[in-house]
Amino acid sequence: MVNIPTPPEPNGLQAIQWILNPLGYMRKNFQRYGDLFQAPVLWGGTAPLLMVQSPKALQYLLTHDTGKEFSAPGEVNEILEPVIGRQNVMLLSGSDHRDRRQLVMPPFHGDRLKTYATLIQGITQEVIQQWPLHQPVNTRSVMQKITMRVILQVVFGLYTGDRYEQLEQLLSRRLDMTSTPLASAIVFFPWMQKDLGSWSPGGRLRKLAQATDELIFAEIQERRQHANSDRTDILSLLMAATDAEGQGLSDQALRDELMALLVAGHETTATALTWALYWIHALPEVQRRLLAELAELPDPLDPTQFLPLPYLNAVCNETLRIHPVAMLTFPRRVEQPLDLCGYQLEPGMLLMGSIYLLHQREDLYPHPQQFRPERFLDRQFSPYEFMPFGAGVRRCVGAALAQYEMKIVLGMLLSQLELELINQDPVQPARRGVTLGQRTPVRLQKVGTRTATAQPTPVVA
Repeated sequence: MVNIPTPPEPNGLQAIQWILNPLGYMRKNFQRYGDLFQAPVLWGGTAPLLMVQSPKALQYLLTHDTGKEFSAPGEVNEILEPVIGRQNVMLLSGSDHRDRRQLVMPPFHGDRLKTYATLIQGITQEVIQQWPLHQPVNTRSVMQKITMRVILQVVFGLYTGDRYEQLEQLLSRRLDMTSTPLASAIVFFPWMQKDLGSWSPGGRLRKLAQATDELIFAEIQERRQHANSDRTDILSLLMAATDAEGQGLSDQALRDELMALLVAGHETTATALTWALYWIHALPEVQRRLLAELAELPDPLDPTQFLPLPYLNAVCNETLRIHPVAMLTFPRRVEQPLDLCGYQLEPGMLLMGSIYLLHQREDLYPHPQQFRPERFLDRQFSPYEFMPFGAGVRRCVGAALAQYEMKIVLGMLLSQLELELINQDPVQPARRGVTLGQRTPVRLQKVGTRTATAQPTPVVA
């Protein structure tokens, strides 16, 4: 056995490097130490935290959430509590986490998922019709508009009205508070979250949180008073769900789950869509091949036709590989002494899988900095070689919806709009809160349309 490698820089300096340049931090230490190293990344309190990126080690780590060798504690994710609250699948542990996950998962799968296709289509069509001609736009802002409306309609069950418009504005402002690496420091340093007045970040965060919560709790109470079993939005389904003892979710638990789904589903999907559009328009051959595949569809207005397209699926997967929005898995805690990667681990240690480093492995993805969708046509990757949504008991519950949404949105945009990339220099990734976004805006302009299409009939609650 050998000692677990620890970077020589002081912990405070490492924390700053992690906040401002997370990819550089991970690459540097992987080159120094290989598959496992200690990293004080300000997550999970004071327990030693180790970063691992070997597929075999990740498989062992993420398939042994039995409480014997490893556990998957939710409380170590308290860094997220100021935004999403504590009563949700991300912060619950043990049997509470398992039971809540069983309540939350069904709306994101099977026939329930199919009912959301037309909603996503209608929202995207509205944005397509409003896209200005020959005017460069901030692509992420447009994608945020789509994904926010998807969350509000599919998850919250809101379609129009003052509450819908207020929530759209408030939630966007709240999430934009961590839009740059420097601004993201508020997530990692609790003292920055203190309310020191309206001028302070903590003061602005508290004010936005209070206004948002008032609207969400008002919607929940209104739904309870006017229950409608025909509604298919996720809030209504969660309100109707009960556990083995017949107990449903409290108002606070519903609020916290809604916020968790918002953070996990809106921000991340908008970022992924922006990266996909960037690469598609930066690489003419990728665009040509994708347009040729889309041209074969008999009815592009049928949103479900985009879902099985192999090259579109490969483009989405390669987007999530080269710039995974979630850089790390949620932590696992060591529960008994064991050996991993040749290192002796002791109880209490925390391990996080580095999704970014995994996706950059030369042995899995030759020339990993190149955008090559063909990788996903040439071979099938295991869940421990490609894991943009994590793996194991803490895999993102909204993964299926996110993939569904990406394919429909991209399929519709590319089928109907001729877009041109304005950026002259390569767009680099950068921290955005606890996720990975773009350092500079991706700017596209509409230069024409591809087909004349009828607007689909909107779906109402």
